[in-house]
Amino acid sequence: MSSFHARFLELYDAHYDRLFRYLDRLSGDAELAADLAQDAFVRLYARGASPDQPAAWLVTVAMNLLRNVRTTQTRRRRLLGVARAEGTLADPAPAPNDAVEAVDVQRRVRAALAQLSERDRHLLLLRSEGYRYQEIAAALELNPASVGVLVARAKHAFRAAYEEPRDRGEPTDAR
Repeated sequence: MSSFHARFLELYDAHYDRLFRYLDRLSGDAELAADLAQDAFVRLYARGASPDQPAAWLVTVAMNLLRNVRTTQTRRRRLLGVARAEGTLADPAPAPNDAVEAVDVQRRVRAALAQLSERDRHLLLLRSEGYRYQEIAAALELNPASVGVLVARAKHAFRAAYEEPRDRGEPTDAR
């Protein structure tokens, strides 16, 4: 077995699960996330050499692949028309046994993430998957020294966006 092949297998074992979870959270589509993670590893294997920072390289490639998919979906929606696109590209119906509370929490988390800047979304999702500041900095082309502050600001922005719906419409108990 070649040394690159052995190194590739090590990288796959070490990084696939995190990369998949990151893409799943970012896209909201587990099948798409699995395809993108697999495609990123296929590109790594086709490269034939391990990059200096494999985790950051894989995240960068996967983000570019996701961007391409979203661009294609947007173009398709425009070309197909709204009604046809909704039927063709709609999310699958949720399983009937999903707990209402879990669905509500997931909806609120996605809504809060959608209010954040793209950079903040990436920072939070990469950090939640255990990527180190150095890897995040390389993947997002940031100064490694600023990642900690940026993650803290992104967490603050997320909390504010997540708690916002509760603050607006829910009655308070003023006894």
